[in-house]
Amino acid sequence: MAKTFNDIPLTRPETPLLNTVSAPTDLRHMTSQQLLDLADELRAFILYCVGKTGGHFGAGLGVTELTIALHYVFNTPDDRLVWDVGHQTYPHKILTGRREQMLSMRQKEGLSGFPKRSESLFDTFGVGHSSTSISAALGMAMASSQLGEERRTVAIMGDGAMTAGMAFEAINHASHVDKNLLVVLNDNQMSISRNVGGLSTYFSKLWSSKLYTQFRETGKKALSGMPQASNFVRRTEEYMKSMVSPATIFEELGFYYVGPIDGHDLPLLVETLAKLKEIKGAVLLHIITHKGKGFAPAENDPVGYHALNKIEPKQALEPAPKPVTQARPKYQKVFGDWLCDMAEQDDRLIGITPAMCDGSGMNEFAERFPERFEDVAIAEQHAVTLAAGMACEGSKPVVAIYSTFLQRAYDQLIHDVAIQNLDVLFALDRAGLVGEDGATHAGAYDISYLRCIPNMVIMAPSDENETRQLLYTGYMHSGPAAVRYPRGTGPGAVIEQQMTAVPLGKGLMARKGTGVAILNFGTLLATGLEVAETLSASVADMRFVKPIDEQLILDLAESHQLLVTLEENSTAGGAGSAVSEFLAEQGIVMPVLHLGLPDRFVDHGNHSQQLESIGLDSAAILAAIEKRLSLLALPTQATK
Repeated sequence: MAKTFNDIPLTRPETPLLNTVSAPTDLRHMTSQQLLDLADELRAFILYCVGKTGGHFGAGLGVTELTIALHYVFNTPDDRLVWDVGHQTYPHKILTGRREQMLSMRQKEGLSGFPKRSESLFDTFGVGHSSTSISAALGMAMASSQLGEERRTVAIMGDGAMTAGMAFEAINHASHVDKNLLVVLNDNQMSISRNVGGLSTYFSKLWSSKLYTQFRETGKKALSGMPQASNFVRRTEEYMKSMVSPATIFEELGFYYVGPIDGHDLPLLVETLAKLKEIKGAVLLHIITHKGKGFAPAENDPVGYHALNKIEPKQALEPAPKPVTQARPKYQKVFGDWLCDMAEQDDRLIGITPAMCDGSGMNEFAERFPERFEDVAIAEQHAVTLAAGMACEGSKPVVAIYSTFLQRAYDQLIHDVAIQNLDVLFALDRAGLVGEDGATHAGAYDISYLRCIPNMVIMAPSDENETRQLLYTGYMHSGPAAVRYPRGTGPGAVIEQQMTAVPLGKGLMARKGTGVAILNFGTLLATGLEVAETLSASVADMRFVKPIDEQLILDLAESHQLLVTLEENSTAGGAGSAVSEFLAEQGIVMPVLHLGLPDRFVDHGNHSQQLESIGLDSAAILAAIEKRLSLLALPTQATK
């Protein structure tokens, strides 16, 4: 029985067994009882580490026994473990030589919150997005076979990730190539949000029926002494399985199915995996786990405890009470409030999300307008084409999707929405850098990959109120439109409840100055204004990337000696590129400095550290502009 914790340890727990594990080979010398004790120590250590650093931990607690069993049975890293998404890999990292680095998790120059090939040989495949593990593991198995190398390959995928079509594409192919592949389906009936869809419902039905398991146990015992009954038992068992077990799906797709078994029964896991290791071909092991297992609050609220913020130590003396200030809403709340307000005005509105209801701020909308809310599970491609179909019939779909996840539906965006010029609004959450989640989750490319698509309108608001007004503008526009906004809170702008459509493609002047004009796209406006104060520069809040405000660019080009574009998007093909392309079309030759995300992936750290590391903090922006002015022999404010 796994030990249950009720609190996050504030001091490092005693972990004598765990301290002896520097690599998985150390596990293989332990007794069964020691492995059970190790699981308790591992959970305690995970809770302590996440309390210190913040991060994902509910999923990791749920696979503690599985992680120990996999590394105990398989010869890792020669045998390949491929984890899906990666939220659950904290136990894996601890057992593979990174125990003493765990307090650097998700911090600048520290451990990644996800598997990362450059970090460890045990991290066989870098992840962050869902449903890739079976495809990657199958590719590894096929390559090993071609090279004549004998090794086992294991993909570990959750039931939430199994809702994505990519998982079934891989399963279908795996049965065709007939390579040695073990898929562990970790069924905890819980992804980040509530699982939806037919497959999830099918799994859930299994737990409400004891018929199959009761028959299997009692029937076999009753008929075990009757040889003539063996065929009857086998046929009846297959019939019962077809009614209540997920086995039918996977066996029809060519997998040898085993399960479901208790994913927290460590001895059973070790025994089962050891047997499956010897089976050739495609095998699927179905285990049942509880997300947050071993930590009572997380077991009771697996969604709320999907991740945890750093626990700050209590001060010995209570500080003087801080003055009461108005809490700034997160951009996700701004979107959620707008969505509800818009839905009240227009009953054609339908909200769509690919398994990100909570993260996108749609909970209130889902409760108030359930008949107009569609969570399509982890199926971004389907979400976009579903919206296209709705738009064909006169509905007004709003797709709430993280910028990084829209990348997965790029063909659908072009082929199904843009070519047909359908009326779909994309609310692009997590645009720009996202801090501790790192490169896999950064919305670094949406301006670049959207700008080249005909019919698209692209908007980059600078604050909370502009976000609300531009969402309304995009909704009222007839055709595809996207509004990009970042994670977290904004500068605290007053949000006007009255929704007013902004003239399409029109920016505005935020500050008038001389010499240098900063053209800001998005939420770096406050930084641009700070720099402009030092330089006595002009600042334009461009608001639109496409159509871009051509007249404003012309006016600034005529009255200033240097244009500086500022965006939290890749400079390759970004908003700055749009400015330079327009100037080139007009035959205007003048200096333009593009400031944005560099041509490299930006590692994790907090958001301020990330901006500083790539030169997008105020000091670095000022230095970059002054350097360009010096090269152009143009005066700066300091030399005037």
